[in-house]
Amino acid sequence: MFTTAEFLQYTQWSGIATLVFAALAVLAFIFKWGIRFRLVGTTGFMLVLTGGLFALSLVPLSRTVIPGAMKYTLVYDNGATQAVIATSPQISPTQLEATLRQAASNLYSYGRLGSRGDNYLTIRARTLIHPEPGVSVPLYLGQIKRTLATREDPQMLVEIYQEKFAQLPKPTA
Repeated sequence: MFTTAEFLQYTQWSGIATLVFAALAVLAFIFKWGIRFRLVGTTGFMLVLTGGLFALSLVPLSRTVIPGAMKYTLVYDNGATQAVIATSPQISPTQLEATLRQAASNLYSYGRLGSRGDNYLTIRARTLIHPEPGVSVPLYLGQIKRTLATREDPQMLVEIYQEKFAQLPKPTA
């Protein structure tokens, strides 16, 4: 993944290319070249591209990596206060806690709206178990609540449902 410093470097090169295309467009109008309107379009495109690269150089695109977290899939997100992630059935309680903390960090956004007065994002973790062939049952293993007010929330409330781990299939050797 590119860093902000790399995006700033790309912005500089794109800015130089934009100036070159603008100069060519001016020359095309002075000498009445047939491609003068195409050069105006190309210059406009380069302006948009340079602006986008500049914006990417200001905001980091990195995801939080928490040691011990496992891969998860976002299953449901209402864009406000609720989300559900799916994990592997072979997850341990400590891995689940790390995975919930990583999901809480990655799913945080300034654009989420707290509805009904609760200003918390609740993320529930579930997995699928198969008690018999052809039957899938969702099993909720835990949840985390974090504030929507600030990016860093030191008081996230993590709940791990220990009794649900007994229902998980045992790994075969």
